[in-house]
Amino acid sequence: MSQKTIAAGTVADAYLQILADRGVDYLFANAGTDFAPLIEAFSKAEASGGKFPKPVTVPHENVAVAMALGYYLASGKPQLVMVHVNVGTANAICGVMNAWRGNVPILFSAGRTPYAETGGALGQRSGEIHWPQEMRDQGAMLREFTKWDYELPNEHVLETSIDRAINISMAEPKGPIYLTLPREVLAAPVENFAYASPSRRRTPSPPFPDTRAIDEAADMIAKAERPLIITSNAGRDGDDMAKLGALAECFAIPVTQRKPRYVAIASDHPMHLGYEPDAFVQDADLIIVVDCDVPWIPSKKAPKADCKVIHLAVDPLFSAYPIRGFNSDLGITGILGATLPALTEALFSRHAGAKDRIEARRKRLAEQRAAQHEKYAATLAKAKDGLPIHPAWITHCLETVRGKSGIVVKESPLTLENMSFTKPGTMFSAAAAGGLGWSLGASLGIKAAVGDELVINTVGDGAYMFGNPIPAHYVSAAENLPVLNVVFNNQMWGAVKRNTREVYPSGFAAKSNREPLTYFDRSISFEKAVQTVDGYGERVEDPAQMMAAVERAMKAVTVEKRQALLNVVCRGP
Repeated sequence: MSQKTIAAGTVADAYLQILADRGVDYLFANAGTDFAPLIEAFSKAEASGGKFPKPVTVPHENVAVAMALGYYLASGKPQLVMVHVNVGTANAICGVMNAWRGNVPILFSAGRTPYAETGGALGQRSGEIHWPQEMRDQGAMLREFTKWDYELPNEHVLETSIDRAINISMAEPKGPIYLTLPREVLAAPVENFAYASPSRRRTPSPPFPDTRAIDEAADMIAKAERPLIITSNAGRDGDDMAKLGALAECFAIPVTQRKPRYVAIASDHPMHLGYEPDAFVQDADLIIVVDCDVPWIPSKKAPKADCKVIHLAVDPLFSAYPIRGFNSDLGITGILGATLPALTEALFSRHAGAKDRIEARRKRLAEQRAAQHEKYAATLAKAKDGLPIHPAWITHCLETVRGKSGIVVKESPLTLENMSFTKPGTMFSAAAAGGLGWSLGASLGIKAAVGDELVINTVGDGAYMFGNPIPAHYVSAAENLPVLNVVFNNQMWGAVKRNTREVYPSGFAAKSNREPLTYFDRSISFEKAVQTVDGYGERVEDPAQMMAAVERAMKAVTVEKRQALLNVVCRGP
């Protein structure tokens, strides 16, 4: 067993060295009085040339968490976030909730108010704030949204705590952890501190599917006339796209994505049938739910009573959800990377017996897909000159400059049907818990992971304000992470307006056509926010100017290497 030793230093020194040894690249931090030992440890490491995670100053906690989320999505490596005791934790909870519901591993940490009032311990209480900020149980603030929380008591369990944090966050189903770090503990001295390198604590292997269940599923699919695949999370792992495509192609099964969070299947795949499962749900006699928490809304469109339903996921029950009652005639536990190929292989042996049915279905789906794309083209042609600017036209202009590898972050009314995604990991829509404002930070984390690759962040005007834009734009400038931001500015909370009309379609609010609490009554110059850090900002109101504005913004990002923001006044729902 290989070991490394720190001859003399502090717990904070050892903490940073072990994290670096375990492959943690960044600490996205919003510092407070609890950070003193870590700041000293960073300064010492810089002076000595030691290896440590790169510290990034992030002036708001939600941006820091979102950066860690984005970095993981693009790299597959969990990163460290640290915030200031309970108040920093409170500010970060929305981001942690998104990571929890989205099964994204984040090493989330916070300081803990010093214990000692007197006694001379290094790091003891030294300011008035150390009394009112102490809590009896700081971890309780977000225990429901983390897989594990722990307070570091001393150096004797430091290595174990770090490895356990990484192992638990990366074990399926993945998710965030919470580690609190008292200041006296971080400041405590260590001598001849030894730790294993590499770690002797490997993350457990993921669950694989039961072969008997795979055979049962294959029998059900082989007998179906109108099978349907619905997914939202397929594509989280890069090889999901090809594997889902192979399954769909094998038996001519249409794939629809409900509020997709990733690229589940290539846009040009013949079985890609768009983003509206409701159009197919009631006609299906078998639905394969592929890692999708809400495959349909029972009060709107539900399958027929005799439609069979199969659920495939690491956790087909979504057991962290308090209530979720979708029918399940068969549930298969396993990572998609193993389950999808196993199911495809099982279907090959049943292909001959269903060949005529498969080919008839393939022909019918080709006709449906062609009709879909004719509809998309007609909508775009109509939208081209519409005022206010139609989201489809904004999307088309962005697609024109994106290229095949450009990455799109979606927290906006972006119309996915007007884009073509043929590479995995080129679209992310990661607010699984609905915590708004995540995209500004996530796009920066993605950019930090992908280097020179183009990153386009699309965000609604309300979500942009939630995203703490000044801190996000600051980090973009300070860390040289040029991202193209496009604000879809419809001057309203579109989701709030839409849902009010769904509940009260003939109510007073709908008749008023100006629902209270849903509109922003003042025009906001979002483009000026990015200019505070020398970014390129432009307001766009004329659809005829949209393409030229996109090209100017692209020049700023790709040639001038500075961030850009287009404030596009657009049509609402």
